[in-house]
Amino acid sequence: MRTRFCAALTMVLLLLAGCGGPGSPAAGAGAGARSATGAGLAPAADPGSCAAGTADWDCSWQRRFADATTLLARQPGRMAVVLQDRVTRSVWRAGETGSATWTASTIKLAIATNLLERQRSGQIVLDAADLTNLTEMLNSSSNDAATALWDRYDGPGMLDRFRTGYGMSGLSVAPGYGVFWRHLFCTAEDLRNLMAYVLEKLPTGDRTYLVNALRAVAANQHWGVWAAGPAQLPGNKDGWAFKPDNNPDHWVTHTVGFAGPGERYIVVVMDELPGSSSMADGVHAVSDLVALLFGAPTPATVELP
Repeated sequence: MRTRFCAALTMVLLLLAGCGGPGSPAAGAGAGARSATGAGLAPAADPGSCAAGTADWDCSWQRRFADATTLLARQPGRMAVVLQDRVTRSVWRAGETGSATWTASTIKLAIATNLLERQRSGQIVLDAADLTNLTEMLNSSSNDAATALWDRYDGPGMLDRFRTGYGMSGLSVAPGYGVFWRHLFCTAEDLRNLMAYVLEKLPTGDRTYLVNALRAVAANQHWGVWAAGPAQLPGNKDGWAFKPDNNPDHWVTHTVGFAGPGERYIVVVMDELPGSSSMADGVHAVSDLVALLFGAPTPATVELP
């Protein structure tokens, strides 16, 4: 009786092993593996472990994600990155993408979106001066142009639309500051949602205007998403500012935009630097991260603001 029981137990264990149970060479393979920093991202440190079709992104992406994660881990301060494939709807994240920091000039994209929507609905009529300011705000990131538009078209009244319409639920006013475009906080997820709104929900004419404007930015914004490389037809709105908090004062260098055929990929990188770092440090770090993601050369060739 004991002999028959042992034989039966042995047979069960063999069957379990053959089906991928404990001790099977197949155990752990497939889509069950996930990265702490990725959405559906299988670990890619070992190229031989990557099997096409077992994760949301193919092996080439996974290897680049591993390189980007390594770079991010070496950076001082706080950096966050979100990449979305608008075709597959897959999203990869690294860093504190839900933590808010100064928006800097990235919020100008939301202002432009709001003004175009209001004009199309007949709420406002943008005159020649407004259109010049709109162009300069996006092209060279003119602060004066942004302030003129903010003051003329009830900037504080735009914030509810940013939050509820554009998905910028993390948007807030910096503690102790008045409601002004230069005093706002948001997250990398907020900027991803804003870019998705522009590309997927705006009427064709307004979408085309913004896509063309972001692709034609002046030299002071030739960094960040721009580092994906000309073959990717990138467009971006960058933000850089020296901000008085976290003692000591420090730089932030952010980028939001798109890359790939048909603006396939939404890209956001936000970098909150320590007081010991320069603006150039942030611009290069953000750009190198984007270049790694798209297989472009690093160090990335950039133009400093």
